[in-house]
Formats: sequence, structure tokens, C-alpha cells
Amino acid sequence: MATFLYKLGRLSFRRRRYVALLWVLLLGGIGFASSAAPAPPADTFSMPGTEAQKAFDLLDEKFPAAGAEGGTARVVIRAPQSEKLTDPAPRADVEKLVTALGKGPDVSSVADPYKANAVSKDGSTAYASVSYKVASTELTDASHEALTKAIDDARADGFTVEAGGDAVESEQEMGGSAELIGIAISAVVLLITFGSMVAAGMPLLTAIIGVGIGISGITALGSVLELSSTTSTLATMIGLAVGIDYALFIVSRYRAEIAEGREREEAAGRAVGTAGSAVVFAGLTVIVALAGLSVVNIPLLTKMGLAAAATVAISVVIALTMIPALLGFAGKKVLRRKDRKAAAPTPDTPESKPNLGTRWSRFVMRRPLTVLLVAVIGLGAVAVPATSLELGLPDEGTSAPDSTQRKAYDMLSESFGAGFNGPLMVTVDGKGAEAAAKSVGDSLAKVDGVAAVAPAQVNEAGDTAIMSVVPSTGPSDHKTEELVKEIRSEAGAWGADTGSDVLVTGQTAMTIDFSQTLNDALVPYLLLVVGLAFLLLMLVFRSILVPLKAALGFLLSVAAALGAVVAVFQWGWLADLVGVDQPGPIMSMMPIFMIGVVFGLAMDYEVFLVTRMREAYVHGARPGEAIVTGFRHGGRVVGAAAVIMISVFSGFIMEDNDMIKMMGFGLAIAVLFDAFVVRMAIVPAVMALLGKAAWWLPRWLDKALPNVDVEGEKLRKSLAEPRLAEDEDRELEPVRG
Repeated sequence: MATFLYKLGRLSFRRRRYVALLWVLLLGGIGFASSAAPAPPADTFSMPGTEAQKAFDLLDEKFPAAGAEGGTARVVIRAPQSEKLTDPAPRADVEKLVTALGKGPDVSSVADPYKANAVSKDGSTAYASVSYKVASTELTDASHEALTKAIDDARADGFTVEAGGDAVESEQEMGGSAELIGIAISAVVLLITFGSMVAAGMPLLTAIIGVGIGISGITALGSVLELSSTTSTLATMIGLAVGIDYALFIVSRYRAEIAEGREREEAAGRAVGTAGSAVVFAGLTVIVALAGLSVVNIPLLTKMGLAAAATVAISVVIALTMIPALLGFAGKKVLRRKDRKAAAPTPDTPESKPNLGTRWSRFVMRRPLTVLLVAVIGLGAVAVPATSLELGLPDEGTSAPDSTQRKAYDMLSESFGAGFNGPLMVTVDGKGAEAAAKSVGDSLAKVDGVAAVAPAQVNEAGDTAIMSVVPSTGPSDHKTEELVKEIRSEAGAWGADTGSDVLVTGQTAMTIDFSQTLNDALVPYLLLVVGLAFLLLMLVFRSILVPLKAALGFLLSVAAALGAVVAVFQWGWLADLVGVDQPGPIMSMMPIFMIGVVFGLAMDYEVFLVTRMREAYVHGARPGEAIVTGFRHGGRVVGAAAVIMISVFSGFIMEDNDMIKMMGFGLAIAVLFDAFVVRMAIVPAVMALLGKAAWWLPRWLDKALPNVDVEGEKLRKSLAEPRLAEDEDRELEPVRG
């Protein structure tokens, strides 16, 4: 592989104009195709095989006019002090509001609070439920404006009016400023790392082009492959991250080759042949992790994972071809100013002051067991809260305090009870549905935890009925989950008695099933991505213990990151510092997203750092020298890449939405633990303790595995270059293993 990539790098360097033109034309062509493509379909959320989804599909079939998957809004009205909504004048104003709500575009029905028993006992508060014919993602601006106008008119009459539900337009836009802050910090870190604006600009330019092509491709194929606009969210985040990382490592290796006195074209070829090989395998591990999201069996996650994986593949190809082309255009400007003035840069001499990576690696090698114990015990302690992990989905109770959704949520909880914010929908399917529903409703009312059961609604055919069940606890409360399980356990007996099929659905039940689906998929997903990555890393490092160490270190860093997330967002530690308004269950997608994203980035750092050690070892360095060589050349760059990623993810902590805060905090802390504790401390400590045993591979397995030559040994032989002489690190004592 190294030889092929070496030739590709030199070819891209020589034909840089054609390569650059090709990528520009590709970006322009796909961009034009995306602009001309039909609008992407609206988000559709489904969970095949779950009871909640089965019930939703049933309602869509039996109650087509009701729009089971249509958007909903719950408008909460509170009377001015000393007045009651049951008084004649306020009641007339409320009925005027209900009429105005019903005139909005795409509105299917509006439940009158006075007819639906939706007025609080003290008469101060009421709510009107608005149902739409189409999904919330398909609502037009006119629908949102009609809802807003009706609410504003009621407020003008002196009422306090707030609205919740998926049909209410969110006041919080995700992304935007956080991404700009991340890119700005990335630019500063790259400039400090390289000391050259040209070198710093290359990773940013190629990453943006890669993400641009990926996102444009998703948009262009959206209507054909049913890729919604949110499919590109993960692709943007990961594509930007790995695009910067991959280009960063190749540019860094190119500068190192120039420092050893090689000609520019030769340096570009060797940089792509060596660092580029690491890029290929690092990219493959990320692709495996993202494509592995398919095992969750949630179509939306599958599409997001595959789209992000495709964007990563594009980033790899761009790094291997466009970076050497840009290096050809840059000339000496890719070097620091002081290096440009030198007539012929020379490699570091023994008298040169050791860099931070060299000094740190030597420190770890003098005390490997101490460093290992401190790092493992420290991460283990941080991981302890993860044993109390509770999964759920954020509801409007975790929205920003000044949002209308949060205010509506709080008003309902105060006046009606927490369960009104998460009603369950029970379906009764079978002949004589009306009588069956009455019997089931009577049984439901006797279940502990049920606050109220609304009268059943029966479809025109009379074979299906639905009823709303209000729990006594909130939608994110653990007792509500237990209630759903209890109802489902009794549903079989109720169905047998009435000759019908009883199912539980609704947003709260969907959330519970979603959390359970992700929880069940977590272990298979871990086994898949870690197992396949283990095989890939075994090919790269020709070792069993090094990939095993990499996988175990990753699991330790993810466990510690989950522990930190639980401590802050579930337990409420340092909640004020992070800006968490209300601690609660951890977002269901958090563990599996964290595993996928962090695993890819962690293996990036592992491959880039340890590949340089492997390269030095294969070329004749002793185990201890190989560790120092890896840190001397890779420590600074891996550290810079990690700081960039931490900065990008940390930008999302400033968002108002707790879900976005959680994602940003979790990913940032996970990268911090993995890069600076696992890769920078545990990896050299374990390698020092293992010595030569780290590179052990049974002979039969060595013969069976194809030699992909990531370290460039075959490339070096093909170029007729002698093995590396002992360098300045020869004074180190060999590590005994």
C-alpha cells in the first residue's frame, strides 16, 4: 500500500493543476446537481418491530383523517389574576382563540377545552389540543404563522398563552455559531502548530471541500434515497473533524521529510506513502464505526451513519490527492519563516533541544507502571457514575427556560399534573371496538400510576378505538416507564377478554421504545465496531497486543466520558457551570453516538501515533527508541488534532438546548480523555512495559495476514534506501519485555 500511495502522492504533486481542477469541478458539479435536485423529503421517524410503531401504523390505516403521524400543538391559556376561564367573558375569548386555531392551514381538528374537560379544577388554566393533517416537518410557514398569530391575539386580550408540541416552531437553531467558533479555533491551533498560514489553511480548505461534496451529494440524492435534511448533521460534524485530522498528519509528515533534506516531490510522495497509509486505515475504522449504526435497525440512524461514512471516504481520498497537489502549489510557504530562509533544512541533530513529546515519552518510560496505574484508576473513578446511567429522550421540560415550549410544559405541570405532558395512547383493535374500549378503559383506570383515562374515540368502521391515558408522573420519570411496561403486560389478558388487540403508543411510549431499542443494540454495536477495528489494526501493526490495548483504552475513555455526562446532566454536578437547567435522564442516542464518533477519532490518534512507533521499530530502532520516535514526530500533531476536536465539540456547550449541550460536552470530554490520558499516557506506559512483546504475532498468523506495509518497509526497499542508523535516542536503555 505504501508504494502505491507513494506513487499517487508524486503523481498528484506533479499533476497538481489537473488534480485541483478535478476536485473543483467535482465540487461545482455536485453542488449544481444539489441545487437542481427536488427538495429532500421530510424527516420520518420509525422503529420497525416495536409496539409503539405497530400501533402508529395501525392508526395511520384505521384513522387516516386523524393523521396519526400528523403534527400536534398544545396551546395553554391562563387567565389574568382574580379571573377564571369559566367566567363568561374569559370563556368567550378562549372560544375565539379555539376558532382562530381551527382556521389555520393543514389543521385537522382543535379540541375545545370546555368540551374535552381540559380546564383545571381552579378554573385558572386550560389547554386546546391542535391536530394537523401532515407531519410537523411538512408544516408550511403559513401554518406556523397562523398558530403564532392566534396566540399573539389571545395575549393581546390579557391572557398568558404558551404553546408546546412538535408543530410549534423551535426558537433554537442548532449548529451555526458553534461550527464557526470551532473552525476559528481550529485555524488558530493549526497556525500555532505549523507556524505558517499556508500550511494551516490546507487542512481547513480540504476539510471544507470534502464536507461540501459530501453534503451536496446527500442533497442531490435526497429524493432518490429518501435522505432528509437532518441526514447530513452527523456527516458535517465527522467530515469536518476527520478532514482536518487527515490533512494535518500528511502536511506534518511532508514538513518532516523536507527537514530531512528531501526534494519537494519526493517528500510529498513519502508523506502520502507513510502518513497516507495511516490515513487509509484510520478512515476505515471510522467508516466501520459509522456504517455499524445500521445494526440499531432505526432507518434514520442508518441513513445518518452511511451518509457520514461516505463523507469520511471522500475526506480520505481528498487528503491523499489534493493535499500533495496543494503542497506543490505552496512551495516553501508551507514551512515556517525561519525554515524558508535556510538554504537546506537539515534533520534535528543530537544537540537539538528535545521537544515536549520526546521529554514526555522519556518521563513515562522511566515510570511506566506509576503512570499506568494513575491513568487507569483516575479514568475508572470518573466512570463510576456511568453505572447509574438512565436513558431517555429530552422533552420540553428540558428546553430553554424562556422558550414557549418550556413555559407551556411548566404551566401544564402546575395546573394539571406532570403526566399531562406525556399522555399515552392506547389502541383497541377488533370487532366491537367501542364495547371493548370501554372495558379496557375501566381496567386502565384501576392501574396504579394512571391519573385519568379519556373517553374512547372509535373509527367509522367501528373496528378500532383509541383513548388517551394520562400518567400521574412526567414523561421522563422512571415510574412512567414502569407504568407502560405494566399496561403492556396486562394488555394481553384484556385483549383476550374482549377479543381485541390492545397496544400502547404515543410520544412517551415511542420514547421508551426508542431508548430500549438503542440499549439492546449497544452491545452488538460495540462487538461489531471493536471486532472489525481489531482486525484492521492487527493488519496495520502486525501485532495482537497493540490492537487489544487500543480497544481496551477506548472502552475506558468512553466509560469515563459517560460517567462525566451522568454526573453533570443526570446528577446535576457542576450543572450551573455548564448551564444545565434541569438534570434528567441521558439522551438515548448519546452512548451509541459517543461510541461511534469517539471510536473513530480515538483510532485515528492510535493509528497515527503508534504507526510512527511501528515504522521506527521495523527500521531497526529498539522498542524504547520506537516509543520516543513516535512521540517526537507524532505527539505534537496528535495533541493539536485533539485540541481542535475538543474546541469544535465544546462550542455546542454554549447552546441553550440541553440535548445539544449534552452532545457537545460528552464528545469534548471523551476526546480529552482518550487523546491526553489514553493515547498520551496509557499507550506509552503499556508499550514500555511490554517491550518487544508488544509487536509479537504468531508465525502462522503473520503468514496468513496480508502485508499492507503501512510502515513503508517495502517502499524503503524499493527506493534502495539503507535502514535507519541509530539516532540521538540510542542513549536510552532498551525496555525489557
